[in-house]
Amino acid sequence: MPEKIEIENVNIPGRTERVDRTKYTAMRKALLAALPHTAPGMTVAEAQAALLPFLSETDFPERQKAGWWMKAVQLDLEAKGLIRRAPHKPVHLYRIAPATAD
Repeated sequence: MPEKIEIENVNIPGRTERVDRTKYTAMRKALLAALPHTAPGMTVAEAQAALLPFLSETDFPERQKAGWWMKAVQLDLEAKGLIRRAPHKPVHLYRIAPATAD
């Protein structure tokens, strides 16, 4: 049975979900590595494309569910204050924490 981790959702304060720790950690590292440090950052679609080279086939075979995992990690990192949305449409993301932040 995979180890679980609780994640938050910036859109629903106080609510948590339990997800697979290995997949979460892999996606978190990939997203933080892909996002720039400065606003306006990049769109969600750009971030999705930029993080793919950081994902292993072991954790995300054929990139299955990478989009779902990116969104879950994005919302959690926003709730934790590690990434932010720039005031642009469509949504633009940038990190405010080092790529190795826990």
